[in-house]
Amino acid sequence: MPMASDGDALEQHEKTKSSQTAMPHVDEPGLNAQAVGVRVNAGQINVVKSESSRSLGQIIRANVFTLFNAIIFIAMIVVLLTGQWKDAVFGCIIIVNTGIGIITELKAKRTLDKLSILVESDFLVHRDGRDELISHDQIVLDDLLWIRAGEQVPADAAIVKDYGLELDESMLTGESRTVSHSEGEEVYSGSVAVSGLALARVVAVGDDGYAAKLTAKAKVFKKTRSDLNEGINTILRVMTFVVVPLCVLLIWTQLGTVGGLQSAIQTGLWRQAVVAAVAGVVSMIPEGLVLLTSLNFAIAAIRLARQQTLVQELESVETLARVDALNLDKTGTITDGGIMFSELRVLNEDERREDLEQRLVDVCAEEQPNATGKAVAEGLPQIHPSSQVSQRIPFSSARKWSAAAFTDGSQWYMGAPELLLDRIEDGQSPQSQSARERIDTLIGQLTDEGSRVLLLARNMDQDTASPSSDSHFADTHELPGSLHPEALVVCTERIREDAKSTLAWFRDQGVRCRIISGDNPGTVRAIASKVELTGNREPRAMDARQLPDDIEELAEVLEHVDVLGRVLPEQKKAIVQALHARQHVVAMTGDGVNDSLALKEADLGVAMGNAAPATKSVAQVVLVDSKFSHLPDVVARGRQVMANMERVAGLFVVKTVYSALISIGVVLSAIPYPYLPRHITYIGSLTIGIPAFLLALAPNVSRYKPGFLKRVVAFALPCGIATGLSVLLTAWIIPFEMGWDLSNRADLAELRVVCSIVLFAMGIFVLARVARPLRSWRGILLLVFAAAGITGLFIPFIAKFFELSMPSGTTLLATLSALAVSACVFLFCVWLVPWALRIFSRRKMTR
Repeated sequence: MPMASDGDALEQHEKTKSSQTAMPHVDEPGLNAQAVGVRVNAGQINVVKSESSRSLGQIIRANVFTLFNAIIFIAMIVVLLTGQWKDAVFGCIIIVNTGIGIITELKAKRTLDKLSILVESDFLVHRDGRDELISHDQIVLDDLLWIRAGEQVPADAAIVKDYGLELDESMLTGESRTVSHSEGEEVYSGSVAVSGLALARVVAVGDDGYAAKLTAKAKVFKKTRSDLNEGINTILRVMTFVVVPLCVLLIWTQLGTVGGLQSAIQTGLWRQAVVAAVAGVVSMIPEGLVLLTSLNFAIAAIRLARQQTLVQELESVETLARVDALNLDKTGTITDGGIMFSELRVLNEDERREDLEQRLVDVCAEEQPNATGKAVAEGLPQIHPSSQVSQRIPFSSARKWSAAAFTDGSQWYMGAPELLLDRIEDGQSPQSQSARERIDTLIGQLTDEGSRVLLLARNMDQDTASPSSDSHFADTHELPGSLHPEALVVCTERIREDAKSTLAWFRDQGVRCRIISGDNPGTVRAIASKVELTGNREPRAMDARQLPDDIEELAEVLEHVDVLGRVLPEQKKAIVQALHARQHVVAMTGDGVNDSLALKEADLGVAMGNAAPATKSVAQVVLVDSKFSHLPDVVARGRQVMANMERVAGLFVVKTVYSALISIGVVLSAIPYPYLPRHITYIGSLTIGIPAFLLALAPNVSRYKPGFLKRVVAFALPCGIATGLSVLLTAWIIPFEMGWDLSNRADLAELRVVCSIVLFAMGIFVLARVARPLRSWRGILLLVFAAAGITGLFIPFIAKFFELSMPSGTTLLATLSALAVSACVFLFCVWLVPWALRIFSRRKMTR
């Protein structure tokens, strides 16, 4: 370790010296060097492990060694072994799709690894009878730790001596108000000292600390659930059972078409047989759908980024479309965390409102006003501070009041009502008691409405004093013996301007919104009413301390609750689990560390841009500019992705269906495979791949309904069967009519051209069905790709590479006949059979 310079040592000495003289006297010496060394050797130091739950190797293995990659990779290797590299171009999709997956998860890993609730800085501890500054990770168990204003508590500790300490625990509990702690009480790492001072004994360090435990739970990797990916994986699993035996049968059949195994090896025609078999296998795998899903998610994420919305997991774009329950954190989501001046409730009718407002502005006009002072200045911009203030006592969280002395001899105080009302004039008289009760009742009503209330009072002892009699005013810092309440200063949390309209949008879309907060239930309910959380109906509120522990019971209670207050971090997570038990797709918004566990548990975690780093790290979506109004755009984008992907997924599954059917027909009839892998690459790109990509980007706000795979299969079966039958009929009938010998390479090549043209035409028919309505740009899209497919036959390079050509003479007539038959088969399978089934079903129901 490098030695510190003399300048550094001097600076450290001065810091320690100044800190030591500034701190109150401590009776006990604290840990000595030997005790510290024992704890360091025992590992009882404030160091937190930083690794996430997935290593780089695990991420690469998870994305490389997939069922999809295995099938495509083996097929590609087999084709390359035959020397027919042009038929192996389909393998490039492995690189692209795997790369997207690895990059996305590595980004998530880096985010999780950086996750930290605690701010690393130097802290003051009391050791060997003196105070010294040490780094965050040098704190040990049982250390005597000074908690000073402006510092974050670095480790869990029990207060030994309190000097007016107030903590902001909103990062941990969600409670937006500062909290006072007395001696013997425990304070948790992650909270921030707002004011005052305390000496505390460290009771938990490192991974045992409260903040570290929250971080560890938040770091657990959780893959976002995707209906699209699950549907694709289901298809792949089914096709695995079909592909392996069918591949063996195809190879055996294709070897038979070239004279058997021995002849195929002697003549080299085994290569042709293997390539033909691979054409059947590859066609059954919806490889384009896997790639298109990843690309579409990525494009949606890019579009959302332009709207100040960061998507950290691509699959979460789809989840947006399925959300039907939205849990909202109050602070940072509905409110922006600040307060605003609401009104001045006059208590003394003898005083003019204008005069009281002037006094209020003057009392609040400190050099560095607190949040209330700023809110008053913003709420009463027409009133400017006067020059009549002679002295002032600034606001202090320890005192909970501020005061100003004026040149006319009066003294005005503003602060917590419970403190100032204790000094009410003639406090024992019936009139004073009655006034006190009336004011207490009014304060209770305002508090229940979600307001924060302060009292503005005048010192009655100074009314007859001379202006010079307050010479010791600023030195006493004590409340006078007789105060007269003049007005209540009513402040409310500042509600986001977009909150009401955003909640209205979610109500119209059938998304159930609940506000879940660590604040007082009455306060949260009042704010929920202001933003019309439940429309015209009054929100139903509940104290989370009354919630049942059983998940099923909790799920039942949540059906009848709109607002929950006093919610603990673990309860927020349990609430999400209870909603999951009722099959809800849950989104959760938040900005504090107390929200991180629930965001992790939810199907979709949404963090505000001004949220704690830990919260943003575990969220799938971050609203960078913290605007709640972006959420409808986010959900709409998710619906676009899901609705359009469902539309185009049918195209890929159609290919799977007809490829399986054709392969079975080829095996049963022992004919050469009717097209090559390069043919399906050409046809698939023009009738499935590129059109699907463009259709997936089209506007679409249809709400997603469960049953993605069922609907896709219902569309794909009739279209796939029609296409498969058309190609098989062509492969069976045309050679017989034309007198072709399929053992002859020229005749086989000509048959494959005819079958490819039939397959292309059927692909255009299916595309037309998917792209409906065609009286729009979709109709133009269809014509463009139909024309592109035909034009390619006349371009020498394309025709040669893909072994395609335009038929002529009797072959052209046979092709036109095959196309006519195919059109009839398509109408029969796609229109007539479903129509007949519907009629049959209706008659059966009427019986």
